[in-house]
Amino acid sequence: MNAVSPMATSATRTVRLVYFAWVRERVGLPEETLDIPADLATVVDLVRWLKARGENYEAAFARETLVRVALDQHHAKPQSPLGNAREIAFFPPMTGG
Repeated sequence: MNAVSPMATSATRTVRLVYFAWVRERVGLPEETLDIPADLATVVDLVRWLKARGENYEAAFARETLVRVALDQHHAKPQSPLGNAREIAFFPPMTGG
């Protein structure tokens, strides 16, 4: 497992990250706009990069595959490519009824 350093590259792209429910509580923000390394290829790459940003992110993403994600409002899996997504939302698993 390769950890992605937050300073891995100088080329970046801007994305809006949105956090819901306990993910928001652990990160400490409802949303943020970040310049992320352009070479982050997948959702899990982004999650690992976020975890390296601090303890709050580490707590939010402690179980990397538990948190769900949507890329531009479309559900995605951990190995899904980020592509050109402008908005990336993170939320806990949901149950319905």
